Amino acid sequence: MARTGLRDLKKARTHRHIADTAARLFAERGYEAVTVSEIARAAEVAEQTLYNYFPTKEQLVTDREQQIQDQLSDLIRTRPAGTSPAAAIRDFILRTLPDSSEMPPAAARGTLGYLATISPTVHRLALELTDRLATALAAAISDTTPIAPEIARLQGIALAGVFQILISESGRRIHEGQNPAELADALRPAIENVLTELDRWLTK
Repeated sequence: MARTGLRDLKKARTHRHIADTAARLFAERGYEAVTVSEIARAAEVAEQTLYNYFPTKEQLVTDREQQIQDQLSDLIRTRPAGTSPAAAIRDFILRTLPDSSEMPPAAARGTLGYLATISPTVHRLALELTDRLATALAAAISDTTPIAPEIARLQGIALAGVFQILISESGRRIHEGQNPAELADALRPAIENVLTELDRWLTK
């Protein structure tokens, strides 16, 4: 049992190390200019090891997508009666802002938001990510709310739009020179306002 726990911990550390190395290189040179081979060398892992953790280069900038999607969907599915989907995910979303405030300014240029601002490829990846998130959240809403599928889809799009705002606004502000702490302070009231409005709209 202990051996399994240590193995999982080592895998998690390797996963994080590769992702952090990729983010650093993308921040320094841009997404398109960095190859997977270069990331593997910089992370001091075999290229095949990198592919075992990240089957595609794109996943190096969207590595937390599935985790976030699963957590948000679970929060919606397990929300108490009378709680809107927006209220169910509010705390989770707001907790991501303090995390970003502790990020070194140089590292901020390796985030999805900043890279999406300067790279058409990553911008497309960000749009695809939010579309997949909208689909997942719509499914969670549809499973727990007696509404038409098209309304559930509309609500899923609205909730995923909060992340689109986070991605685009954080990228724009970092590109304009704001540091992560300033960014978090500026985004918090805007995101709180959006979530409050969505809660009002989605409350039945």
